[in-house]
Amino acid sequence: MTSPKPKNSSALKKDLLPGRRDGSNVKPRPRPARSRALYSAAEVHEIFRRFSVQRPEPRGELEHINAFTLLVAVVLSAQATDAGVNKATRALFKIADTPQKMLALGEAKLGDHIRTIGLWRNKAKNVIALSEALIRDHGGEVPEDRDQLVELPGVGRKTANVVLNVAFGQHTMAVDTHIFRIGNRLGLAPGKTPEQVEQGFLKIIPDEYMRHAHHWLILHGRYVCKARKPDCPACVIADICKAKEKTTSVPAPLVEIAPLGPVEAATESVPGK
Repeated sequence: MTSPKPKNSSALKKDLLPGRRDGSNVKPRPRPARSRALYSAAEVHEIFRRFSVQRPEPRGELEHINAFTLLVAVVLSAQATDAGVNKATRALFKIADTPQKMLALGEAKLGDHIRTIGLWRNKAKNVIALSEALIRDHGGEVPEDRDQLVELPGVGRKTANVVLNVAFGQHTMAVDTHIFRIGNRLGLAPGKTPEQVEQGFLKIIPDEYMRHAHHWLILHGRYVCKARKPDCPACVIADICKAKEKTTSVPAPLVEIAPLGPVEAATESVPGK
């Protein structure tokens, strides 16, 4: 008895079910499409170049004397305005500008100074506790490391990033409500969480602009790209901006803006950082 002749390869292919080579009827999953960046590298560079012309040396509006008082001011600024914090800390920092002096002042007297700030009782406890931790674990100095900073009472990632950037010049991005809004509204660094927006900005901002990018974005969000009604006619990047809400594509004149003084900052500061 003769054995049947094997089918040729073309015949075998016809017998296979559509899908995989082994004949299983399972189609390969389509590869997810890569999302294209909304802005080109050249556009991002131009955005921050204009910010740098507008505010060559931007600075935060929280008044401080050194790294410790900056840390305290940022901790106090949660759910408060910079103007309100400054009003409370001007007298405080004259008598307590180190962890040792803050401990000597004590929680009760500290509370008397910051009573006008929201959640002042809990914040007073945190300031005393972080002062103790700085003395105990860091020789009374503010550490230049994010992991060590976030271990301090009352200090989260945003606070740590502010201190690292402002006090130590590190290239960090502290995402507050203004930066979160700009990242999503403009589509520059969209994200559902502050950390996603932070990472998005860190990926696209040219290194030459990272030192001041945090302040430029905050000031732009606070005074131009406002939450309720963006002031598009005052925007120097209106022609590049891809926000759906924008009302004009004509950029404002690119001129240097003088830093805000204490009175102006107090008048224009907005809550909800």
